[in-house]
Amino acid sequence: MNAKRRARGFTLIEIMVVVVIIGILGALFVPNIIGRGDQARRTAVENDLRSIGATLDLYRLDNAHYPSTSQGLQALVEKPDGYPEPRNYSPDGYAKKLPTDPWGSPYVYAANEGRFELYSLGADGTEGGEGNSADIRYNEL
Repeated sequence: MNAKRRARGFTLIEIMVVVVIIGILGALFVPNIIGRGDQARRTAVENDLRSIGATLDLYRLDNAHYPSTSQGLQALVEKPDGYPEPRNYSPDGYAKKLPTDPWGSPYVYAANEGRFELYSLGADGTEGGEGNSADIRYNEL
């Protein structure tokens, strides 16, 4: 008789109890997870900007200047042409590849008088904006 009872499977009540438990857990945790997506993207951008900024500083230590705006961030991946010519470019480059922001856009870089601007255009991919669409700038971290 025990072998026959084991072969039957789960009862409807047991299945319903499991479904209710899963529903309660979902109601508790899903809002927390969903609400953190934007925060996670912003944190990823901040980490990327810090990493790229540190790599730019290393480039400057080796070459006495940052890449020009026209040379761009690509100068971190391969030796740039044009002015200013890097004096002591690392044979391995400074980065394997350039990251894109979590929304799939490239980071914006501009060099100006021994300083640089580095930022993400945010979720909307355009200058300015508010909330998730706001620009995230390296110099504001």
